[in-house]
Amino acid sequence: MTPVDIGYICLGMLVVTLFTGIPIAFALPLVGTIGIYWMSGPEAAFSMLIRDFYEVWTSYPLTVITMFVLMGSYAFAVGIGSRSYDTCHKVFGHMPGGLAIAAVAAATAFGAVCGSAAATAATIGKVTLPEMRRYAYKDSLSTGIVASAGGIGILIPPSSVFIVYGVITEQSIGKLFISGIGPGLLLAGLFTVAILIECYYDPAIAPRGPRVSMKTKLLSLVGIVDALVLFGVTMGGLFSGWFTPTQAGAIGAGGALIIGAVTRQLNWQNFLAATKEGVVISCMVLSLIAGATVFGHFLAMSTLTSALVEWMLRLSLPPWGVMSIVVIVFFVGGCLCDTMPLVIILVPLFFPVITKLGYDPIWFGAEIVLLAGVGLVTPPVGVNAFIINGMTGVPLEKIFRGAAPFVAGYALTILILWLFPWIATFLPSIITY
Repeated sequence: MTPVDIGYICLGMLVVTLFTGIPIAFALPLVGTIGIYWMSGPEAAFSMLIRDFYEVWTSYPLTVITMFVLMGSYAFAVGIGSRSYDTCHKVFGHMPGGLAIAAVAAATAFGAVCGSAAATAATIGKVTLPEMRRYAYKDSLSTGIVASAGGIGILIPPSSVFIVYGVITEQSIGKLFISGIGPGLLLAGLFTVAILIECYYDPAIAPRGPRVSMKTKLLSLVGIVDALVLFGVTMGGLFSGWFTPTQAGAIGAGGALIIGAVTRQLNWQNFLAATKEGVVISCMVLSLIAGATVFGHFLAMSTLTSALVEWMLRLSLPPWGVMSIVVIVFFVGGCLCDTMPLVIILVPLFFPVITKLGYDPIWFGAEIVLLAGVGLVTPPVGVNAFIINGMTGVPLEKIFRGAAPFVAGYALTILILWLFPWIATFLPSIITY
């Protein structure tokens, strides 16, 4: 049996183990170790397993994940998300669908200090959903937009998915971060257009909120100052080369704590809870990366990746045809798998194909994050939909139905970015980091 045959068998084995409910962080190293054992024996398999886990868990560059995760946890604990929404509520609340538009704007603002889609959806949902219910918004719109807007949190820097993509593909994390700004703002704009269109055809879906004076709107802008300062210090320092990504994350985490102390939103209890949450999430992501490293070494030994590249090139399809296949695979995979495992499993397989065809790896990273965002609100997995369901009790089918127009927004953003890749690549091309 050839190494490629063993590679295909183990890929099938991985799919089976995932359907049995084994966590992906355990399934990846398990299947990878079995494959290496099969090809090279027990000594190679177990030494590779031990070495990969040790190197990942002791890697200084990967501490960037812990730092930015802590930054997001602390930002949530000190109320940056709720203050951002309060500002957006006062500015946009009087418009048709204004509270939903405010939720999109707040998710964009909070995404600037939090790199998690789930955390963004949960944070914005806690403060926006009760308000939208109070103003008689239909549940399909309110839950659908909050679940969908969570995906903006992994486009606007910092982003945990960009970090993992950068680690896997050895791309600049700083450039990946800044590549998400254009697509993130475009996605937020398309969500806003979708809300306005829905309200035009069915005004009862989202009644207008109360008007406030211009003075009140201007005074409310104070609510986003802390988010802007935190984003400006961390991302500005990173992009200017003043400090490394890990240092930027550490400064951001410390800055969030300082903001909490100044605003008196930080106490010992929520500090401990946020720290615990950050450590747990960091351990989960590092375990995923360690398992993916073992599995990646197995793929390299099996030469399956090279075989896949050769097969796709032999199809004689134009580059856009190959990219279409990749998009379809990621879309289907996103319906069946959470964001992080999806990226960790599929990127090592398709990245060599994409670079061989001449596509920009920074642009591809932005497309991958968008595709991963679609999976957050599509059945049957739809993690963000499950989060909103748990918070509100609104049936999942209603949340998925309400998110449908915003899935179209994701699809249109993916297409526009495909046609105009400079939306993602222009800013990274002008920074020196």
